[in-house]
Amino acid sequence: MKSFLFAFFLFCTFSNAQSLLKETTQINDSVDYYLEIASFNKEDKHSFNKAIVYTEKAIDYAKKQKLDDKLPECYLILGNIYYDLEKTDTAIENYIRSINLYKVQEPTSDLALAYYSLGKCYLEKNKVELSEVYFKKASEIYEKLNFKDAIQLINIQKGIIQKNKKNYNKAISIFSSIINSINNDAFINTKVEAYYQIGEIELINNRYDQAIENFDWALELNENNSKNVQLQKKILKQLSLTHKYKKDFPKSQAYLEEYVDIVDSLGNYYNHSLTENTFDKIQFDKQLKTIEQLDKDKKIQQRSLRFNKLISILSIALISILSLLSLSLYKNNKIRISTNKLLKEKNKELTIEKNKAERASKARAEFLATVSHELRTPLNAINGITYLLLNEKPKATQLNYLKSLEFSGKYLLTFINDILEINRLESDKVLVEKINFNLVELIDNIKISFNEFIEENNINFHLEVDKSFNPNIIGDPTKISQIIINLVNNAIKFSKNGDVWLSIHKKSESNNKITLSFEVKDNGIGIPKDKQATIFESFSQGSVEVNRTYGGTGLGLSIVKKIVEILGSEIHLDSDTNRGTTLTFDLSFKKGKEEKKDKEESISKEKLDSGKQKKILLVEDNKINQMITQKMLEQKGIPSHTIDNGEEAIEHLKENDYDLVLMDVHLPGINGTEATLEIRKFNPTIPIIALTAISLNENREMLLSYGMDEVIMKPFVPEEFYEILFRFLTKTEE
Repeated sequence: MKSFLFAFFLFCTFSNAQSLLKETTQINDSVDYYLEIASFNKEDKHSFNKAIVYTEKAIDYAKKQKLDDKLPECYLILGNIYYDLEKTDTAIENYIRSINLYKVQEPTSDLALAYYSLGKCYLEKNKVELSEVYFKKASEIYEKLNFKDAIQLINIQKGIIQKNKKNYNKAISIFSSIINSINNDAFINTKVEAYYQIGEIELINNRYDQAIENFDWALELNENNSKNVQLQKKILKQLSLTHKYKKDFPKSQAYLEEYVDIVDSLGNYYNHSLTENTFDKIQFDKQLKTIEQLDKDKKIQQRSLRFNKLISILSIALISILSLLSLSLYKNNKIRISTNKLLKEKNKELTIEKNKAERASKARAEFLATVSHELRTPLNAINGITYLLLNEKPKATQLNYLKSLEFSGKYLLTFINDILEINRLESDKVLVEKINFNLVELIDNIKISFNEFIEENNINFHLEVDKSFNPNIIGDPTKISQIIINLVNNAIKFSKNGDVWLSIHKKSESNNKITLSFEVKDNGIGIPKDKQATIFESFSQGSVEVNRTYGGTGLGLSIVKKIVEILGSEIHLDSDTNRGTTLTFDLSFKKGKEEKKDKEESISKEKLDSGKQKKILLVEDNKINQMITQKMLEQKGIPSHTIDNGEEAIEHLKENDYDLVLMDVHLPGINGTEATLEIRKFNPTIPIIALTAISLNENREMLLSYGMDEVIMKPFVPEEFYEILFRFLTKTEE
């Protein structure tokens, strides 16, 4: 209750002071105001959503007012919020932004804190080497600033790293040094943590008495000083476990009960629900009122006896009835309490199962994304070397083998891309673009891309586009292309020697909006009725026989369904065995305007030759990727120089001139994005193109935000690689 009144008082204080702050504070104070509200919501109200909203308001305000000195602190606070929410990747992104902005200023304790926080994130992701790098940077700043006690925060993490590496003696030495050196009450939690970590090491080594001794010291220190509930909870849990191993079951049970009491109290605080004691008090008050009423009735009865015996009998009957009702209410109340308790237990079980299912789903998505990402690097070598060998005039006996290898590489790349796409769509990280484009031109280009596939399968392709509407619309052409390409590809694949129809018709139209109906139809093998309920699920193709005969990933229709839903619609299926398949959906668009476009020219031989005098810097740590990229550049007569890390690339560019930089994103030491930020400080104009086996947590917009000009995804598609390359090389000529 006291906590609630305190929080309410703070809330009122902030509300009443808001208008005064706006009138009396300076511009810098407005940013601080938003950050104070964010901190209040995070620490006192446990409202992380509001904390994020107000921190982002502070960032927007600082950007609009050009308060560059305030932005690093904003990103640091936003990173801390996401760290508490266990969104480690988002926290890392914000810590990096904070560090890059702090680097412009003199080293401060906040910059050290940002390095320390980034090191903790990488330690949680089990990237020990990276965490050690950032802990070292934080330690150097604290030593320079003479913050002796703050250094112990980093030493705790160093000790945990040694503990995880099973260097137990070294870890105990670090923790003991921390215990002996801390005298400041502000860092008492660090001392408690050191005792706790020593206790865990002793427990691992089956030295139970020593473990209990250190856990007891940690518990006593915490209770007498900081009273950190989270620390107390985990200490009690380990004490219960250690006494259990010693077969001292009474003590184990006692500590376990203390632990459960803390967990229950925290749960009741966060849920703000009525306790059983509160419920019992309400029922007691009701019964007390009933008793008072009975007492009044009894007095009335006594007065009535003087006048009429009949009234006395009726009064006694009334009392009996009321007693029976009270007894009934009492029994019903007990049944209700028992039922509520059972429902709570069942709800708890359901919550546990739900969390397990969510963790399993998340683990599956992360596993598929990781496997897909890690396959790209060797696949880049396979596809790249195959491309180079095909261009070196192989023998006729070798050509078929190389063509088969090329086909297999492209098929595997399609499969990996589909896995990444389905995981991206399920991760709620999808943005819908609003771009002005010509729908008819888009459909024509898609049809042209299928010409070879149409001829291979002897398909009569029918394209029907309604001429009654303006084809210039505002929407997401990339997602519409994904839908049409997947549906048309399936229709052609399953309708060999048959017909395929792609139809687009106007359904409705207003002053600034139009709704179009899309239909993809074929007269192929069709889908059995009993398989249609699962046909839109991932990796589903109707049957094993269909998969063996026609191939494919079984992800196409699942991707289509999710994209259509993201665009605010739903897809409908009409099919049967040997009767063909029809898929329809409606999409609404804002009307666009016709854009005048300059005549585009393909990359001519002259343009390729013009690149011969250009010079490219390749920053890539993988030796095979270095060889492939250099060979592809040599085939077009473009000289290049290769460096395998970001630090050397930065220093090399300060002293040498290049026309373009090919920058791998994942490099040892500082990565490609950090290197790009450093290069932009002294060379803002040189084109920098990112090379990446893009993962689920990366996207083109994020990479461009670091100052990169374009992104080439591994494995390279040679035509796209050269098109992007010469687009930027010809710009430098102009």
